[in-house]
Amino acid sequence: MFNPSRDQVRSFFIETWRKYLAKEVLTPMETIAADIIALHPEYHALVEDPDAIDRDFPPEAGQANPFLHLSLHLAIEEQLSIDQPPGIRAAFEAACAYRGDRHDAMHDALECLGETLFSAQRNGAPPDGGAYVAALRRRAGLAL
Repeated sequence: MFNPSRDQVRSFFIETWRKYLAKEVLTPMETIAADIIALHPEYHALVEDPDAIDRDFPPEAGQANPFLHLSLHLAIEEQLSIDQPPGIRAAFEAACAYRGDRHDAMHDALECLGETLFSAQRNGAPPDGGAYVAALRRRAGLAL
């Protein structure tokens, strides 16, 4: 998925969860996504609903977008697998040690990635990988 539409992303998560529950064979990416969904029981009803593709999650309603949350999880798992941006894997491992829980550390990384993407959009610039890694290192209590 290099530039999927909103509907394609949502369909991916919904179909992955359906296949997981049906004990069908999953692709490697679907396996990672199913593991992420499994960590979020609060989203299970959503990804079990094919009509969720059309739901909106406006920030002004105070509701986080579950599909965005799952997508950021998936993006970070991919980043960790190839250590891109450079240093993200070491920063994440430090965050895991600091937090004592991989999922809590993942949510720290999610916050850092979200801030990095927001800053890039606001400034009309590409995401700053170095700033992203540095932010996660700070959250892990590491000196820069």
